[in-house]
Amino acid sequence: MASASLLKTSPVLDKTEFVKGQSLRLPSVSVRCHPAAPSALTVRASSYADELVKTAKTIASPGRGILAMDESNATCGKRLASIGMENTEANRQAFRTLLVSVPGLGEYISGAILFEETLYQSTVEGKKMVDVLVEQNIVPGIKVDKGLVPLAGSNNESWCQGLDGLASRSAAYYQQGARFAKWRTVVSIPNGPSALAVKEAAWGLARYAAISQDNGLVPIVEPEILLDGEHNIDRTFEVAKQVWAEVFFYLAQNNVMFEGILLKPSMVTPGAECKEKATPQQVADYTLSLLRQRIPPAVPGIMFLSGGQSEVEATLNLNAMNQSPNPWHVSFSYARALQNTCLKTWSGRPENVKAAQDALLVRAKANSLAQLGKYTGEGESDEAKKGMFVKGYVY
Repeated sequence: MASASLLKTSPVLDKTEFVKGQSLRLPSVSVRCHPAAPSALTVRASSYADELVKTAKTIASPGRGILAMDESNATCGKRLASIGMENTEANRQAFRTLLVSVPGLGEYISGAILFEETLYQSTVEGKKMVDVLVEQNIVPGIKVDKGLVPLAGSNNESWCQGLDGLASRSAAYYQQGARFAKWRTVVSIPNGPSALAVKEAAWGLARYAAISQDNGLVPIVEPEILLDGEHNIDRTFEVAKQVWAEVFFYLAQNNVMFEGILLKPSMVTPGAECKEKATPQQVADYTLSLLRQRIPPAVPGIMFLSGGQSEVEATLNLNAMNQSPNPWHVSFSYARALQNTCLKTWSGRPENVKAAQDALLVRAKANSLAQLGKYTGEGESDEAKKGMFVKGYVY
């Protein structure tokens, strides 16, 4: 008889049990199946199942979201160059120390995505970055993909590399204190997207997610629809609908436990070069409609990326999505939309650290209020209203 391994009951789950590996496209299992017939539903329950669910629920807690500070050393160098600083390990360490040690940050931030260097790095005071985060009740996470490379046979599109050796790396990251992971792949609307690029993106995310869960890390699934292009919001909606369908189909095919993942999608917006701009309410309507059509309620949290929106724009859009209850925790996983004003305020000067940390806390609190649907947008600085879209942006 076809069988499915049942996960242990978790105190943070409403349901008493969950069948791992269920597929939305598989036929229902009949008890009259031949005993010797192989079953597509026979799976091994992860020994980390309960912990994965608890970690995901912790990150997706009310009024909190994720600080994405996982920029590669090269990208971090670009950020430092914008304030006239050299790209050295000491300077990267100084800025990352500033970010993780903001007093009270854990009230608004539940998780922080780190680059590998940061996961093993200490603060300028000699304390492990991971320990500083844990003391603030912030769950440490880790970027595990190896970046985008050209996808042969496509329309100048990309695929994300990093599956080779991922299991052993993930196990090491867990031992170092990471409890969730992130893998970012992208889909370009101006370049298609081709069926090949969409399938490659979805399959890569699914394999990564399965490997992460098998090693105790909650996978953040990030299928980013790039802002590049002149397309309108309806075109974004149609492409995202296709991409999200493929992603969740392959997640199910790879026996990924939906209660133990977090989704980090793009908001449904017009292309950055589209003349028809969308209001926060329009962005919310389109995005929530798509979520309801494509995302199972079992997924604990939807942690939106900002994708080059201004700090204020990203917060206003998130706030609009939280004006009524949702089946998921709808929140944020922002990098530039949390760090930009903070970085400019700091400018590499020790005497500016306190002011820079205050600036980060202002943004974190604003997005916390947006997650609760209580953000007003009053008193925002001109810097926070500046758009940050970069054509062809690379992490």
